[in-house]
Amino acid sequence: MLSMKGRGAARLAAAVVASGLVAAGAIATAGTAVADDATTWHGGATATLGGLKTFDQAVVHGDGGDQRVGAGLFEMSVDNGGTLQTYCIDIHNPTQQQARYQEVPWSASSLHDNADAGKIRWILQNSYPQVNDLAALAAKAGAGNLTEKTAAAGTQVAIWRFSDHAKVDAVDPAAEKLAAYLEKSAQNVGEPKASLTLDPPAVSGKSGGKLGPVTVHTNADSVTISPAADVPAGVKVVGKDGKPVTSATDGTQLFFDVPKGTKDGNTSLTAQAATKVPVGRAFTGIGEHARSQTQILAGSSESTVSAAATVSWKKQGAIPAITAEKDCAKGGVDVTATNKGDEAFRFQLAGKDYSIAPGASRTVTVPVAEKQSYQITITGAGGFKKTFSGVLNCKTAGNGGGKPSPHPSPASAGGTTGGGHGHDLAETGSSSATPVIAGIAAVLVVVGGAAVFFLRKKKSTPSA
Repeated sequence: MLSMKGRGAARLAAAVVASGLVAAGAIATAGTAVADDATTWHGGATATLGGLKTFDQAVVHGDGGDQRVGAGLFEMSVDNGGTLQTYCIDIHNPTQQQARYQEVPWSASSLHDNADAGKIRWILQNSYPQVNDLAALAAKAGAGNLTEKTAAAGTQVAIWRFSDHAKVDAVDPAAEKLAAYLEKSAQNVGEPKASLTLDPPAVSGKSGGKLGPVTVHTNADSVTISPAADVPAGVKVVGKDGKPVTSATDGTQLFFDVPKGTKDGNTSLTAQAATKVPVGRAFTGIGEHARSQTQILAGSSESTVSAAATVSWKKQGAIPAITAEKDCAKGGVDVTATNKGDEAFRFQLAGKDYSIAPGASRTVTVPVAEKQSYQITITGAGGFKKTFSGVLNCKTAGNGGGKPSPHPSPASAGGTTGGGHGHDLAETGSSSATPVIAGIAAVLVVVGGAAVFFLRKKKSTPSA
């Protein structure tokens, strides 16, 4: 049997090959036209939601009446290997079947303006599954006897009181005592750092030297660095000393060495690592699942994390590097253009004309409506075009006045417990919660059902 490190190394090797090919396909070949992109990803873990695994019951009190729901731990399968456990921080919003998620900073989630976000992280650090000694946890909380199910439920209830400021109680008396203890004891602690990011995710410059730097930020011991499969001949990824780089650690500066005379073009690199994702990292839906219920990390096995950075170069003229990042505080998308050429970069964005002088940078915030899809296109001279798309998901559904659904949560039948995953994970079973389609006058696609699922009466209905 492979050791944990052996399995991680095997997963990482496979992931590097796969993601290198993906990165190669995503970057346009030499020229000014660039393929459509999603809004710049910060890097880290991407995973698929498997359902609610360890949970008990809670009651949410609202204007539409009381609603009994499942409350506890979800489980996610990480791309290229690994398992995550999460709690919900978006009680009024449904999950989507087999939803795809990505690790994001708090600034790109509903936690961006939540003064109690740090208290949620404290709860995660001081309760189940990070605290596996349930007898000791119960003694601290004066909760009598806690099981995995009731410990998960009590923890989730306490989190909901801070993430959604919801009026919610655990059904089990011991779980409710745990929730009350956690709520009273919680203290503000700082946001955890990302498992892996590259900063900045895009650079540019004149051919004939080193372009960068791109700095690695990670909690992993080592990160594997791979250039795109279609990297032009002679172009290399190097360190500050100019020597080729295949691995890096936190703080390593990477450069793209583009020899003089190289044809104008662009390429990318991929960083991969096997590590535990820090407790308290937020996870939001991506692609068609962008509106799925926001989650927060409670436990992680050794998991594959990744990030990418792009580079473009020319012999002369304007040489832009453009990124886009969701900014929940501003209610929009920050588009940043940096010009490393010897001529001004003139472009059009959101109906306005802009000009970036050589060596300068500018950020333009494009307003985007909450929960709405967007497609932001930047065009410039010589046929330059780059498009960013996504969904702005910055608020909990409760902020929009959602009401309890008259239909019971499909999770109310009970949870499963059993075989363990280890490495900061609660011991949960392998059976999955069955997706249920329910609703009259609205459609709710639910995985497991830990969340409170609402029909938004006379307003927008959650997308299935």
